[in-house]
Amino acid sequence: MSTMQDGRGDAPIRATPAQMAQIKQRAALLSVMATLLLTGAKFIGAILSGSLALLTDALQGLIDIGSTLFTWFAVRVSDKPADDEHHYGHGKVEALAALVETAILFTLAGAILWEAGNRLWTGLIDHVQVTPIVIGIMLMSMIVDAIRWRSLTRVAKETGSEALAAEATHFSTDFVGSTLVLLGLIGVWYGIARADTVAAFSIAAFTALSAYRLGRRTIDTLLDAAPKGVSERLREAAEAVPGVVGVNWLKVRPTGGRVLGEIGINVSRTLPLERVATIREVLASELQRIEPGAEIAVTTDPVQVDDETALERVLLIALKLKIPVHHVSVHTIGPRLSVSLDMEVEARLPLGQAHEIATRLEAAIRDEFGGETEVETHIEPMETGAPAGHDAAWDTVEDIGKALATETAKLDGPIHDIHNVRVRQTLNGLVVNYHCRVDPTLDVASVHAAVDQIERAVRIARPQVCRLVSHAEPTIADVAR
Repeated sequence: MSTMQDGRGDAPIRATPAQMAQIKQRAALLSVMATLLLTGAKFIGAILSGSLALLTDALQGLIDIGSTLFTWFAVRVSDKPADDEHHYGHGKVEALAALVETAILFTLAGAILWEAGNRLWTGLIDHVQVTPIVIGIMLMSMIVDAIRWRSLTRVAKETGSEALAAEATHFSTDFVGSTLVLLGLIGVWYGIARADTVAAFSIAAFTALSAYRLGRRTIDTLLDAAPKGVSERLREAAEAVPGVVGVNWLKVRPTGGRVLGEIGINVSRTLPLERVATIREVLASELQRIEPGAEIAVTTDPVQVDDETALERVLLIALKLKIPVHHVSVHTIGPRLSVSLDMEVEARLPLGQAHEIATRLEAAIRDEFGGETEVETHIEPMETGAPAGHDAAWDTVEDIGKALATETAKLDGPIHDIHNVRVRQTLNGLVVNYHCRVDPTLDVASVHAAVDQIERAVRIARPQVCRLVSHAEPTIADVAR
């Protein structure tokens, strides 16, 4: 993509597609005008001098007029956006223009060789008059061609335009051709009669060589050959993006100065969709940084990674089947695996239907780990609605608080400092929430076991409690230290 400097000479500013289109079209139009001027001057010089090489150069100018007009048309069409009939845009029009340019150069080289060879074969040597006017015309032609060659090469590199690159190649042959014509005229000036014909041969050879190079590059574009080095750079950048497990495939092709393509990456199948979307966004940004202006579609394939645990695999299976599970336990019993879990279904669902869901989940787990895997599911009712409730009376809250403190003291465990007790009355019974303090160095499993003991004791002492939720906090003094 093209870059431009701002008025203060600061860091380059990336040009927009519209700005690039304007740059390309202006360069093509200036090329047309310059070609018209030079072609007229060369014809005048050829008539005045009788030089075959100069006449050849002038005839090439006529072809140049047609080719520059076609190039101007091609860059205008190539900048049109994609439509219903051209899903990838019109960028290949520039490659078509470059192919036409190649055919023109080959034809011109053949015509020059024919005429020069005919003169040598017949022994015909035309009288060539070398005058200051002719020399001036050739010097002017060389200067203009050098300027066009340099400017078109720069614009083609900035915008990625294949048509302008072909036009720059064409004008490089014009510059060399004009140089050879001038050398031929100088040879005639010093009495070498065939210097003009030899110059024509040299022009033909250089034109054919330029046509070959241009044609090879153009055919690669039309055949969607990957730009040299682009695939390697994009693949390396993709593999370095966090979350990308590997690159499955990468396809790129040039069109209209841009790189189009698609890339398939592997990501861990345990990742949530939001994380996968983030990986895609980061990857797209990185590809843009490596190849500005490129349009690379990203496809993600979820795969099992080497460090994926059996528990993660079970949870992923349940997630794919949209079955809520908890208390998942995975054990190795000899050569086989044993999986047990609690599965939640809607409370009013008939047992027959619930059992079918459990059977489907068990079958999926066995498909993942092998048919000999032992799978046991415990079906639990799940509250899908939001039953109404309200804060319990103060005496009820006080009673539950005393029960929590009493049972905690009886168990004499790591739990202490019961506080922030809240009790809500629901249709199913009392829902109790409370906070407590625990030594922060104690592991989670030990804390959970102690909390479970308190819950069982309170529910026995207060049967009206249907749900009891604790929130363990580290002891304040321990945290301060």
